[in-house]
Amino acid sequence: MASSGGGFTPPGPADFDLPPIIGGVTKPMVLVVLSAVLIFAVTYAMSRKAELVPGRLQFAGEWAYGGVRNGIAREVIGSEHYLRFVPYLFTLFAFVLVNNYFGMVPLIQFPTFSHSGYAYGLAALSWLLYNGVGIQKHGFFGYLKHTCVPAGVRGPVLLLIAPLEFLSNILVRPVTLALRLFANMFAGHLLLILFALGGEYLLLEAFSPINAVGGVLAWVMFFGVSLLELLVMFLQAYVFTLLTAMYVSGAVADEH
Repeated sequence: MASSGGGFTPPGPADFDLPPIIGGVTKPMVLVVLSAVLIFAVTYAMSRKAELVPGRLQFAGEWAYGGVRNGIAREVIGSEHYLRFVPYLFTLFAFVLVNNYFGMVPLIQFPTFSHSGYAYGLAALSWLLYNGVGIQKHGFFGYLKHTCVPAGVRGPVLLLIAPLEFLSNILVRPVTLALRLFANMFAGHLLLILFALGGEYLLLEAFSPINAVGGVLAWVMFFGVSLLELLVMFLQAYVFTLLTAMYVSGAVADEH
């Protein structure tokens, strides 16, 4: 990104403040809606003609759903409670994954959760879920005790432990849940912008033999970071879903 003086201006947070497409509608808003439409369309197509011997599309859907159902929900929450949370966890995983991978799709190239508001909004939904089911099972004050008073801890030490547990389990969890997703998507996309634009600047706007070598290396790094981002984007969807399941498991457990 060249400045008016002909130098290179490195990308920063301002590059994520995209102008509205029309009216007050921004690109991240469109991507959120598009992801919901895509997920519905694909899952509908996968399940529309379900057969005993699945075809390729049905098999792919069952494999993805089974991975969340058995590998996350049942393993983490337990066989007694997990079934009612599978739809939310599968939707959560698919939603985060698709919006993350938007950052690698040509012409779109923007991960929705690199805007912190979307990550915090999604974390708030998970926060409402696990606290809601905890209150449903234990009652309001029973859930506070379950969450803030570790089993076996008694006496004056509770004056120190209980506020820390409340801060950690009730207030900090949704913040860290969202921050982890947002920070990874933001940093990864920023690196891609840096290497892509830096390579373009060195090769096309400030060409010299030395700069040409640097520009080629920058583009090599761009492709290398792109491959790494494919893995990170999947892992962030998995971790977000896994942590939500862990928080649900803790909320419905009989003991803290």
